[in-house]
Amino acid sequence: MPPMFGVSDSCFCVIAQGAKHVMLGEDRFRYDPNSYLINTVGLPTVTQIDVASPNEPYLGLVLVLDPAVVTSIMVESGMVQRQNDRGVKAIAVSALDRDLLNACVRLMRLLESQEQYRLIGPLVIREIICRLLTGEQGHRMRHLATVGGHAHRMVRAVNKLREEFAKPLRIGDMAKELGMSVSGFHAHFKAVTAMSPLQFQKQLRLQEARRLMLTESLDAGEAGFRVGYDDQSQFSREYKRHFGVPPIRDIRGLREVAA
Repeated sequence: MPPMFGVSDSCFCVIAQGAKHVMLGEDRFRYDPNSYLINTVGLPTVTQIDVASPNEPYLGLVLVLDPAVVTSIMVESGMVQRQNDRGVKAIAVSALDRDLLNACVRLMRLLESQEQYRLIGPLVIREIICRLLTGEQGHRMRHLATVGGHAHRMVRAVNKLREEFAKPLRIGDMAKELGMSVSGFHAHFKAVTAMSPLQFQKQLRLQEARRLMLTESLDAGEAGFRVGYDDQSQFSREYKRHFGVPPIRDIRGLREVAA
């Protein structure tokens, strides 16, 4: 399949058949049936299915991670929340062990009965989260529940950028609001997201502009202005650099594929 651009959820991903990779900034994460992927922050990513065919289609499970459930499990189990989270990226891939795979299979089988899923599904989901918290990705899972430290600040920064991406980005004001120096904010933001705040905002703007042109039939100038671009030529240049083709040609191609 061609690359798919979007904003990810905080999630746990397992592949039953096929293979896939996720691009976050310059970092590339590939996983297959022998591994799983964790993402703890909603980020603009590029994903692409590497292995699939009509006889063996791509099959995967995405479980959205609720921070409230993660926090609840940590509190109930007495797990320690570590504050030293510097340099922990929001996305990583680890080997899938037998117990975690078994829990995923049991969760999927519950879908055969709506009543059983309603009663037992939440318990199996908690089991999966417990295994993730006690496994190789435990430190990354704590990003969803940390009440202090830099990871929590970066989640706040990401959420603010996602909500206000069309507004001018004032790094100094955001760093001050988070109680950090400008240099410290830059360093920790890039450690978690693999992008600078400006790169992050740019990707959000371009993806929203693409959606507006595709679903609301806005032209490139209107879409660029809506997401915060005052210069149409700059918008077209950055759009082509990100998606590989100019806005008009890209949207025309997407509509032809859909048709």
